[in-house]
Formats: sequence, C-alpha cells, structure tokens
Amino acid sequence: MEVLAQNLCSITAAQVIMWCIGGVLMYLAIGKKMEPALLLPMGFGAILVNLPNSGAAAVLGRLYEIGIADNELFPLLLFLGIGAMIDFTPLLRQPRLMLFGAAAQFGIFFTLGLASLLGFEQKDAASIAIIGAADGPTSIFVAQTLNSRYTAAILVAAYSYMALVPIVQPPIIRRCTTRAERRIRMQDKGRPVSKRTRILFPVLVTVIVGLAAPGAVALIGFLMFGNLIRECGVLNTLSETAQNVLANLITLLLGITVAARMSAEEFLQAQTLLILGLGLVAFVMDTVGGILLAKLMNLFLKEKVNPMIGAAGISAFPMSARVVHKLGREEDNQNFLLMSAVGVNVSGQIASVIAGGLVLALVGG
Repeated sequence: MEVLAQNLCSITAAQVIMWCIGGVLMYLAIGKKMEPALLLPMGFGAILVNLPNSGAAAVLGRLYEIGIADNELFPLLLFLGIGAMIDFTPLLRQPRLMLFGAAAQFGIFFTLGLASLLGFEQKDAASIAIIGAADGPTSIFVAQTLNSRYTAAILVAAYSYMALVPIVQPPIIRRCTTRAERRIRMQDKGRPVSKRTRILFPVLVTVIVGLAAPGAVALIGFLMFGNLIRECGVLNTLSETAQNVLANLITLLLGITVAARMSAEEFLQAQTLLILGLGLVAFVMDTVGGILLAKLMNLFLKEKVNPMIGAAGISAFPMSARVVHKLGREEDNQNFLLMSAVGVNVSGQIASVIAGGLVLALVGG
C-alpha cells in the first residue's frame, strides 16, 4: 500500500497526457481499425513507459537500442516483408507510372526547406520532411541515421498519417481535381510481363538505386530482396512467411518498441505539435505533386490519365491505391482505376526510399 501511495503521489500531469495519447492511439486501432497492428502496441507502450517508476521502460529502451538505434534492424526486416507482399506487375506493364511516384515526393523536399526556415536543425528538418512519404520504415531509418532529437514525434506522425490516408487524402484529391477529371477512364493496355522480367526487376532496381543513392541501398535492398523471394518461384514457403508471420511480428515489435521514445519528458515538447503540422504539410504536398504532374501530362497526351492516380504516389501501400479506386467508382461505377493506382502506389514505395537516400546525401548522413 505504501508503494501504491507513493506512485499515486508521483503521477504528473504530463504522464496523464501521455496516457490519453496512448488511449487515443488504441481507440484508432480498435474502434476505427486504423493500422491496428502498429497503433495498438504503440498506444499501449505509451502508457507502459509513462507509469511511475515503470519497470517496462528499461526493457523497451533496450529493445529500441537493439532493433532500431544500433542498426535499424526492425525497419529493414519490415521492408523485407513488405517487398514480399508487393506485386510490381502493374508498374512493369505501364512503366510511365513511375513518374507519378517520383512527383509525389515533392512534399518531402518542400517541407525540408520549410522546416529549415522555421529554425529546425538540418538533420531534424530532413527527418521531419520524410513523414510526407507516409512510409514508416523509411522515416525510422532516416531519423535514426541522422540522430534526430524528435524521433518519437516523427514516428507517431508518420504512422498516424499512414493510417489516416482514407480520411486525409479524399478531400485533397477532390479539391485538386474537377468532376470531369475524376471520371476519366483508364484502360490497362500494357503488355504481359514475363517471369524473367519480374525476377530481374528487383535486382536491377537495387543496383541502380545503390549507385545513385547509396544511403538508400539498405532499405531498397531489403525491399527488393523480399520481392525477389516472392517472384523467384522456388521459395514460396519463405515468401508466405515473410508476407505474414515476419511482417506481422516485426510490426508488433516495432510499435511497442517505438513507445520507448514516448516518455512524457521526450515527447511533450513545444516542437511536437509543429512537427505534426509539418508532417501534414509534407503529406498534402506529396499528394498534390502527383496530381499536378498528371494534369500537366494531360495537356500533351491524346489518351488522358485520371489525375487522381497521381495521389497514389505516396508510399502508403495499398491504402492510397484503394482510396483512388474508391473515389473513381463514386464518380463512375464503371471506372476501374485500381491497377493503374496500384502501379503508381508501388512506384511511390520505391521513390520514397530513393528520396530518403537523397535526403541523407543532402544533409550529410
């Protein structure tokens, strides 16, 4: 009873706020089914580390050092699982879709400049800017490589916006397009993709990205190795394991491990709200960048593209592609944008990793 009384007396307002934040994350995971495998452990972990004299803080801190701080092991293993999930066939059937993935990284570099102007150190500004890609593993990798002081806020923002794609993107897309543009139909006329091409693609992408952006080679390497396991045809059991068991387990560990950096002292800073706002700016500008490229291309193309597919160029796979397809069906129930949107979405996965490597090179990571 004495220990209980002492702990009750030592509870601070900041800790109570963090319990509320943890509760909100768990509500989004359970009540709204937004990235539950990640937000649920993250929310529960936020409560764990903010209990008075918490014995879990040391354990999670050690797990954070092993899985994230020392070598970015968890993000890399998660990328291996994501790579095994991705089918690059829609992109290979229409290689021009890669342009939209590249354009949708505009918000990263826009926000990098904006965050620098607002007084953030360059390493922190770069880490904040990557939030716009809606790519959790890349955000972790960049923030840790640059040793950002705001890693916890950056990770919460990155994964929260990733989970909120179905809520945040539709109003942006509608605001940037006309009803006539949203009704444009697209036909998948690409040629069939051979197995040899699907096998060579991850190898060639790894080599090209490794030469162009060495800072991204670890991320792109694990992503493409996962895809190679999927496409080679001789490791089906391992491919299924990577897609399901490995990806789910690492996501779970990653969520609760990130909570090690969500102590009230570290998380509740004046800059946290600003970081969340800048992350939203990056996310919005990435979405707008992809849409505007599609509109520009339509000035010169005989066969128009639906500008909404440009919004799928962020890295939130496959949520963003589904959002675009759903919006297209709402305007025209005969419009089928899913394959084109998926092609753009997987190109955004690659482009976000390349952008992360370029940012690391730019700031000297």
